[in-house]
Amino acid sequence: MTLLETDRPALDLEDIVESAASALEGASTLEVIRWAAATFGDRICLTSSMSDAALIHLVSKVKPGIDVLFVDTGYHFAETIGTRDAVEAVYPVNVINVTPSRTVEEQEAALGPRLNGRNPDLCCHLRKVEPLGRALEGYMAWFSGIRRDETASRRDRRVVEWDRKRGMVKVNPILDWTQEDMDNYMSDNGVIVNPLHYDGYPSIGCAPCTSPVAPGEDPRSGRWAGMGKTECGIHL
Repeated sequence: MTLLETDRPALDLEDIVESAASALEGASTLEVIRWAAATFGDRICLTSSMSDAALIHLVSKVKPGIDVLFVDTGYHFAETIGTRDAVEAVYPVNVINVTPSRTVEEQEAALGPRLNGRNPDLCCHLRKVEPLGRALEGYMAWFSGIRRDETASRRDRRVVEWDRKRGMVKVNPILDWTQEDMDNYMSDNGVIVNPLHYDGYPSIGCAPCTSPVAPGEDPRSGRWAGMGKTECGIHL
């Protein structure tokens, strides 16, 4: 039984967000995860781009068997698909492969080839944002692995927030982690890491829109390079 099931039926999720965001600001990552697991039970899931399994490792320690949503855009690197398969084999989680409504071939037939180069926002919406939105409809909350140090648009995010676009709660347990924190945690715990990280890809998205980054450059500068784009739209 979750805390929501013992509370008044008309409890407003936005009220939960406001009280939890204040109470959990500065709390440890595991405290945030425990709160979310106790509050939402099986109505919370985790999303992962399979760049690494740090958040999966953390959450599965508290809530084994949690659903992990992976959006298979049809444009992923082979290494990313391999990371997904390794995560499914190693961790006590339920990996759910989420796919767009159109295959790559169907999209190209309808909208022309290389939509990612002509209109990357539309491509991201069709192949990432919309499919994930559909997959999240059965949940009340979701764990996200965003961090404040990744982009300027994420610096004012809160550890628990109201996802107004989807009408649900978003929980960001590693929001205050740095890249050094991530690297140390993954090294100390033997966490699965997408092998592309070792080939100069510190931030990994779809293959056509991701390029390697030189040492010392912004880790996300290889995403949509030259397009003036920094977010796919999932976290906006």
